[in-house]
Amino acid sequence: MLSLPETYQYLPIPPQHEMAHLTLDSTLQELSLYNISIDASRQGKDVTHLFQLNPLLPGVILTQEGKFAGMISRRRFLEQMSRPYGLELFLKRPLGSLYRFVNTEVLRFRGDRKIVEAARYSLQRPPELLYEPIVVEINTDNYQLLDVHQLLVAQSQIHELATQLLQAQTQAQMMQTEKMASLGKMVAEVAHEMKNPLGCISGNFEFISNYCHQLLNIVSAYEVEFTEISDELAELKIESELEFISEDLPKIIKTMTGAAKRLTQIVGSLNSFAHMDESKRQPADIHECIDNTLIILKNYLKGGIELIKYYGKLPPVNCYSGQLSQVFMNIISNAIDALSDKIKDKEAIKDKEANSNIWQAKIEIHTTLLQQADREWVSIRIADNGPGIPIKIQQRIFESFFTTKPMGKGTGLGLAISYQIVTEKHGGQLLMKSQPDVGTEFQILLPLALI
Repeated sequence: MLSLPETYQYLPIPPQHEMAHLTLDSTLQELSLYNISIDASRQGKDVTHLFQLNPLLPGVILTQEGKFAGMISRRRFLEQMSRPYGLELFLKRPLGSLYRFVNTEVLRFRGDRKIVEAARYSLQRPPELLYEPIVVEINTDNYQLLDVHQLLVAQSQIHELATQLLQAQTQAQMMQTEKMASLGKMVAEVAHEMKNPLGCISGNFEFISNYCHQLLNIVSAYEVEFTEISDELAELKIESELEFISEDLPKIIKTMTGAAKRLTQIVGSLNSFAHMDESKRQPADIHECIDNTLIILKNYLKGGIELIKYYGKLPPVNCYSGQLSQVFMNIISNAIDALSDKIKDKEAIKDKEANSNIWQAKIEIHTTLLQQADREWVSIRIADNGPGIPIKIQQRIFESFFTTKPMGKGTGLGLAISYQIVTEKHGGQLLMKSQPDVGTEFQILLPLALI
């Protein structure tokens, strides 16, 4: 059995089943690699010995004074040896001479390059270089070889994994959409059922208020007319606290009237928000859609968050109002969550700085008309001065199932669905800009079409 020269090292390829752990972000250094290098001063016959010992070896890495000098593939080596006088020319000459004669372009990647990216670049090579092995730089002066077959097998596994994940995401999104549609239908039915009794209550409060006012006037008239009353009636007047009732009853009726009006607004907002199954676009007041959403979110806006609205003059917009309400709901509720977290962080700091009290949690909503590319757009900007979105994840916020919220508090579908509603359903744009520690702004652009 031949012994290997000391001037090169060789490690056999790991078993194929080690690829089972691959993920969408797997890198080249996770694959089965050949750790094989030989000094460029060695003769061609030494490489022949290596290829005889391992029929699967795709090539060898050439080094010079310990530094990377190139790569000769098995195919190129055998091609040159099979030429007329090839054995005489190269078998006993330094490998550096053969490498300079072959002059083949070498594809080289860092070990942390993603497999899918490397496979794409590899397949873009000219046909004569398509099956040349790839040099992988693990670290400084540590280069290993990757067989293209191994790369394509890994890329195929990742593609299958991506397909499975996409199917799972699609199914989950369909379930979420169906759930939202069912919820919207149920809310619409409940809101519709509440309309009649609520209308009865609200409509009769005016009469009750008038009747109470008249009854109290009659009681006052009796007190003026009859200054002297029996001891039993005087005692009953004291026990019933007639004076307190006369003052408090109008206040209670006024409060109940306001509560009924508020409840009517909520029911109307729920009814508007629940129109998720609209079959066609209808002219809608964007400001009314936003206000209806804010009514639903009113309780969440408590706790020191200031809401400021700058409404411009907007015409009715052909849209799916229920779906846009969902977009407003997702974006504004995200802003509320971000501000709430920042408020908690500030409250947790015991020794605040002198200017720390100047900061006020705010959500601003701006609406206006824009003229772009010979077309009018309705612009809705929703901005907060919260903690902002980290730069490294800003490119992923519209991805399905991507969320920065803790487990159980976020599905990762809110912004993805919002993006789909704005872009696909309305032909608009959903833009975002954010700066850490400054805040985040979303801009919704809706094309204004003739009604």
